[in-house]
Amino acid sequence: MADRPLEGRVTLVTGGSRGIGAAISQELAAAGAKVGVNYTANKDAADAVVAAITTAGGTAVAIPGDVSDPESAVAMIDQTEELLGDDLWNVVANAGITRDNLISRITVEDWDRVIEVNLGGTFHVCKAASRKLLRKKRGSIVTMSSVVGLHGNFGQTNYAASKGGVIALTKALAKEVGSRGIRVNCVAPGYISTELTDVLSEDIRDVLLGQTPLGRLGEPEDIARTVRFLLSDDASFITGAILSVDGGLGM
Repeated sequence: MADRPLEGRVTLVTGGSRGIGAAISQELAAAGAKVGVNYTANKDAADAVVAAITTAGGTAVAIPGDVSDPESAVAMIDQTEELLGDDLWNVVANAGITRDNLISRITVEDWDRVIEVNLGGTFHVCKAASRKLLRKKRGSIVTMSSVVGLHGNFGQTNYAASKGGVIALTKALAKEVGSRGIRVNCVAPGYISTELTDVLSEDIRDVLLGQTPLGRLGEPEDIARTVRFLLSDDASFITGAILSVDGGLGM
């Protein structure tokens, strides 16, 4: 059990088919969790993550659903339980999008959509999961914010607002459900090597690295290992925490 701290625990990872979400899905499965890999549109990507997990001896299923739709959030949790054959234990609210621009150029539609997915989606998933976990009086939720939600960033007022809201939601929810044995924590990644950062120019990457004391971009696995810890019993006295995984960028 030492190397499989999540043995048999049904866990939904929203946005679990790509980038950080895919790394989280695979890390949790390697730790013994039975993982629902949520996707919105790219079924092939979710199927590929599921195949990688099952090939490695783990258990996973692909779960369609749009976190910004409250009915879909409920359905994806129900389907996760049905397909994995047990009650929900953990949720990782990872799904998110960006629509970056200067505030003078951000459209109302782009503002609304980022808030709707990043903050609204986290709310819908946490609400649906809490109803399940409260009945069992156990379980853990990990939300996903960002260094941008803590410190802001040029050209990302909508994203910063959504991720700052996730932090506030996490703290309030942790206070609501803690007495029932449910823990709620938040991870705030710095700049992670994914498709989003791969398109950055060399000059911008150099600036980011110069601001990061550890002198490198993070890897999706850095975030995944942190999530695994927060979901495990090793973190049994941690709730309402905002854990920055950013190489020191936010100091």
